[in-house]
Amino acid sequence: MIVDAKGKVMGRLASKVSEKLLKGERIEIINAEKVLITGKRKVIVKRYKAKRDASVKSNPRYGPKYPRKPDALMKKAVIGMLPRKTKRGREAIKRLKVHIGKPEEVKGESISIKEAEIKTNKKKIFLEKISKSLGAKW
Repeated sequence: MIVDAKGKVMGRLASKVSEKLLKGERIEIINAEKVLITGKRKVIVKRYKAKRDASVKSNPRYGPKYPRKPDALMKKAVIGMLPRKTKRGREAIKRLKVHIGKPEEVKGESISIKEAEIKTNKKKIFLEKISKSLGAKW
């Protein structure tokens, strides 16, 4: 299944995708940089920068390592909702792929998960802008 993440709220999309992964489906998320995170921009960027700075200050050999690229941030959000210490959760993680944009190798129609769409005019920021503020280059 191919899921288009454009204009979807990150947490809602991650929970729906994790449910489908646990049921045994293979999922590819495209347009990961177009995912929305709701809230005040300054607070969101400050929180992500604090996580990144804490991971840089720790031992770089052992981690914890915090990603910068939007596809890795989206994948981390989905993995955080899976029971990764069980065999079922580890197998679900292997069935997930996240892409920036729409690669040519991904063919077929993308499926929209309507429950993950934003319905209010709350403040929001794209994951792409957060990644650029963290120093990501893609």
